[in-house]
Amino acid sequence: MSRIVIKIGSNILADSKAGLNYKRIDAIASEVASLCGQGHEMLIVSSGAVAAGMRRLGFERKPSEIRLKQASAAVGQSILMAAYEKGFDYHHIKIAQVLLTREDLSNRTRYLNAKNTLLTLLSFKVVPIINENDTVSTEEIKFGDNDQLAALLAGAVDADRLIILSDVEGLYSSDPRTCADAKIIRKVHEINDQIESLAGCSSSGVGTGGMYSKVLAAKKAIAYGIRVDIISGKKRGLLRDLIAGRNIGTCFEPAKRSISSRKGWIAFAARPKGLLILDDGAVRALLKEGKSLLPSGIKAVEGDFSAGDVVRCVDKNNKKIAKGIVNYSVKDVDKIRGKRTDQIEDILGYKYADEIIHRDNLVLST
Repeated sequence: MSRIVIKIGSNILADSKAGLNYKRIDAIASEVASLCGQGHEMLIVSSGAVAAGMRRLGFERKPSEIRLKQASAAVGQSILMAAYEKGFDYHHIKIAQVLLTREDLSNRTRYLNAKNTLLTLLSFKVVPIINENDTVSTEEIKFGDNDQLAALLAGAVDADRLIILSDVEGLYSSDPRTCADAKIIRKVHEINDQIESLAGCSSSGVGTGGMYSKVLAAKKAIAYGIRVDIISGKKRGLLRDLIAGRNIGTCFEPAKRSISSRKGWIAFAARPKGLLILDDGAVRALLKEGKSLLPSGIKAVEGDFSAGDVVRCVDKNNKKIAKGIVNYSVKDVDKIRGKRTDQIEDILGYKYADEIIHRDNLVLST
């Protein structure tokens, strides 16, 4: 059987006036329990805490102040988990709460700890209910929305599928709210500029994502080799129908050449702590020749990083070329930039590696 991540947005579970939709949560729990019974491993990335807390605190619309959003999240998270606990307990399914910030996944050690915790929960047949930790998140450590969190976690746990429950049927050829002849796109073979341009923005008033965010999340997930489906989250039975093979919503096919979980972390989760400006020869070596980055190709260095940190590589025009894990600190890179590899030991007094970034620890920008 397969490992499936399901992402559920605020607009599926709640609205600003009525609070949580308990019937919808019970229906989703029933479908997920049914899939668990078929042997599938299920993880849920769920929004809804802020919307639930808004109702309890008496806000008529989503507050704009961070402290009020965080207060709403603190109140609403327990309400949200209580609703899931009730829905899954009816089917004798255990659940667990997992709250994360972007900082948790950008740090390699914490990323691996989160991954190991989730895999352990699955081994005990527990359904993790994952949400961004909005109570402590600030703009610097936010994912932006749970679509991105779901894509990163799907890659981390080596999921087979990511299913995004949306307030629309899937990706359309044009905006279905304004175009009567809009048609749903059933299958996407490649996410290119045209596909991205078809995506719109959220207008629900309780969520932070939109179709554009979902397409960007799909772009990350398919790079891992994960199939992504965007389907309606407001119709009962669609999850089971989708897994049974019914043609529902929009399917984004996985990339033919997938990246590993490690390279996915470098590409999508890790935050660069520095910048390496490369000369034309180094850019060509990375992009065209599949080589590692040597000190001779580095023109300048910026930031504050240590060996083992992730940095971004750019060309002389500041165009993004790659991200990777460096073998040397910023001070050492600055000393040996532009030099030959046989000069490293003489300059530094030691040589850890010939490469500043080994090819195995480097991901090209897309």
